[in-house]
Amino acid sequence: MRIKYTISLVFIVALVIIEKENNIISKVSDKLTLKQTPQTPLQPKNNSSSTQLQRQNGPSSSSEKSDSAFRHMKRRLENFTEISKENKSPLAGGKKHILLLATTRTGSSFVGEFFNQQGSNMFYLFEPLWHVERMLTLETGGTNATASGPAYRDVLRQLFLCDFSLLESFIEPLPRDHVTAALFRRESSQALCEEPVCTPFVKKVFERYHCRTRRCGPLNLTLASQSCQQKEHRAIKTVRVRQLETLRPLAEDPRLDVRFIQLVRDPRAVLASRMVAFSSKYQNWKRWANDGDVPEDDDEVRKLKGNCDNIRMSAEVGLKQPAWLQGRYMLVRYEDIARYPMRKAAEMYQFTGIPFSPKVKEWILKNTQASKEASGVYSTQKNSSEQVEKWRFTIPFKLAQVVQRVCGPTMSLFGYRFAETREMLTDKSISLIEERSFL
Repeated sequence: MRIKYTISLVFIVALVIIEKENNIISKVSDKLTLKQTPQTPLQPKNNSSSTQLQRQNGPSSSSEKSDSAFRHMKRRLENFTEISKENKSPLAGGKKHILLLATTRTGSSFVGEFFNQQGSNMFYLFEPLWHVERMLTLETGGTNATASGPAYRDVLRQLFLCDFSLLESFIEPLPRDHVTAALFRRESSQALCEEPVCTPFVKKVFERYHCRTRRCGPLNLTLASQSCQQKEHRAIKTVRVRQLETLRPLAEDPRLDVRFIQLVRDPRAVLASRMVAFSSKYQNWKRWANDGDVPEDDDEVRKLKGNCDNIRMSAEVGLKQPAWLQGRYMLVRYEDIARYPMRKAAEMYQFTGIPFSPKVKEWILKNTQASKEASGVYSTQKNSSEQVEKWRFTIPFKLAQVVQRVCGPTMSLFGYRFAETREMLTDKSISLIEERSFL
């Protein structure tokens, strides 16, 4: 019987083999099966490496084409294996490494700017694991947790060490001479758009995520690495890590001084936001809102529960402060940041041990529209609070009840009050946010 290989499956199998420490790309047995763990689907899949290869080489059912795909990925994985060997970098030496962990629609891009705006001593990366997730995408639209967890961890480790070579193995198309025009959201990192990383603009080279404030040539990852090494601190924002426990090797690596900041948000608000931002992917929820009961055995509902459980389990690990996380974990609610942005930013900087720069304070004042003359409590605090709970007037009570049922333990842990009635959900005088301290 001929075996149908997809690039994604071959890559996942190879990564699992690599993780078992034999560092050999083994043959794939026709009897090997993988347990797939549904995860948040990627955005566009039509540009994935498997799709591109199928367009070039024809249907994946062809044994000859499958073998070609396997050889192509094998070469890339051999490179992956080589560059993922133990790095001989020195100890952390006073440098701080911040990892902002979140899920989509929790305000992580806004909070990430607290570090991106720090100035010349900070090297910030926005969602570099996007490339890894794309490469590990299954036919089902999810990722395999067995392969993705170790891959995410190893890429993060190398990036904190200012080594982009491992990430290069996941960028599609492959960078040439360490130069790429395909790095996801390059423009969201000031460090990648400033000199000397900003090389002269090259005509007729399309870079989708080009720098916004100045014209730069395609990203030279060697220059980016050198810039990173010269910075005093490094920060990475990601919405793709599912379990904090998988990152334990980073906390125990003597070359790193990692601080984990987990950003959470009311899951009812997250659902309401995703239904707007990712409208086409939430058609079932929209249909349920208009007619009929929500089938709680539906895949979409199970996915919601799985996401809530992952967030809660990671937070439970962090809040217990095991020895490997002692002084390295901080939980922050989006709602608290929106209501008290300057205070929460100051707390985050105190936690990381990095001075809170005037540049960040200025950026927060400008982007939260807080009065510069105000001190302590800002004049827009009430307006910010209303914005935080705006979702209460857009989500149908029926859907809020579903979230409360499947995400109840998560909501309780983070201090989000249940709405017992439709009237309670939309009553502005009743706050659904309990005052909590997670320090």
